[in-house]
Amino acid sequence: MRIHIVLSLFFTASLHAADFHGWACESPRDEIRPQFSSSGENTLIITHDAREGLDGWFQKSFEVKGGTFYRFEARRRTTGVTNLRQSCLVRVLWQDEKGNGVKLDAAPEYLTPGLPMPSAEPEYPADGQTDAEGWATVSGVYRAPSKAAKAIVELHLQWAPGGRVEWRGAHLATTEPPAPRKVRLATIHHKPNGKSPRENCAEFAPLLTEAAQKHADLVVLGETVPTASAEVKSLKIQETAEPIPGPSTTYFAGLAKQHRLHVVLSLYERDAHLIYNTAVLLGPDGTLIGKYRKVSLPPGEAAKGIAPGKDYPVFDTAFGKVGMMVCYDGFFPEVARELTKNGAEVIAWPVWGCNPLLAQARACENHVFVISSTFMKPDDGWMYSAIYDQGGRPLAKGEQWGTVVVTEVDLNQPYYGPYNLGDFHSMIARHRPPVPTGK
Repeated sequence: MRIHIVLSLFFTASLHAADFHGWACESPRDEIRPQFSSSGENTLIITHDAREGLDGWFQKSFEVKGGTFYRFEARRRTTGVTNLRQSCLVRVLWQDEKGNGVKLDAAPEYLTPGLPMPSAEPEYPADGQTDAEGWATVSGVYRAPSKAAKAIVELHLQWAPGGRVEWRGAHLATTEPPAPRKVRLATIHHKPNGKSPRENCAEFAPLLTEAAQKHADLVVLGETVPTASAEVKSLKIQETAEPIPGPSTTYFAGLAKQHRLHVVLSLYERDAHLIYNTAVLLGPDGTLIGKYRKVSLPPGEAAKGIAPGKDYPVFDTAFGKVGMMVCYDGFFPEVARELTKNGAEVIAWPVWGCNPLLAQARACENHVFVISSTFMKPDDGWMYSAIYDQGGRPLAKGEQWGTVVVTEVDLNQPYYGPYNLGDFHSMIARHRPPVPTGK
């Protein structure tokens, strides 16, 4: 019996010491340890049996120099894995020479004063495109904290009964710092007073001129701009809804082209027998880049026969990826989350009125920039026309009617949270819970 125990312990230790071309095999506990193997010198394989909750990863330590930028890249192919984003992730951990975790070099100025210096939490490389043979690229570029001496790379397969993953060519190498992606975001705080849709639209012409003079790249206008005035709003929606492209979008497309601006606004769209509350994104060349149909309808719109949208499109622009939502969408976390899942870095939000705490929440919970344009007055104690950063801070607000506010941000600058949040935007994909289907 004693010999059996000794041999068992030796065998277990040998499993933990198993090495595949410099990669060690790791698992939290032996009872949930998967099977590790390799194919050639460049492919590492993890296989789960039919049991729930197995968890294991290949691990390798790379020497790094603090303050230097590094690029991680690997290719991944899976079989029988249903939740790739959670089950097949990569983690990059920063450690000092003794194997201890390190802190960020300096507390970001946007964090609450007095909080502890944030630790340098693990990085989570993002999933890229999958080729015809099923190989996906997983990659990311990171700056090593100044006190880091090692980067521990982990290639995971977790919680995937019957699943299998192949990791090929995983490496970490020095690279150039990513170039800044600075963009000037703007909101217009103005409620039109025209007697017709065209007059309402025309009131924004001088404000867009001002936005261009302030070198804005993206300008957000309010909800249902053509019909927002009291006189036009009293008409039936079916009398004022228009196609897209149509008179209002053509008018604003001309202003966008004239001033070389990206412009977002919402209007009532007619499509055959249906009417939607639709936000449009117009490009600096006057093109209609895309549109989003409001998904969350308040009782008042539903009672008027407005139809809900179904999709959460995100659009590529010259400066980054833009999503849109409209007014009541902001009362629910699902819309902004779906836009974020689809890649949005900036969410443009024409909104008649909303709780400003929800504006902060939508930005903070997704770590994206949110630009609101409202028809509420600041002294109403309700919604603001504002630009919110990824932590939910209002960077700039429109305090008076006819105000154009602009602020510059860098979309390539990670936003780090206190305590154990790290770059939470990159963690959302890996850590958010699965959504039940059919509900």
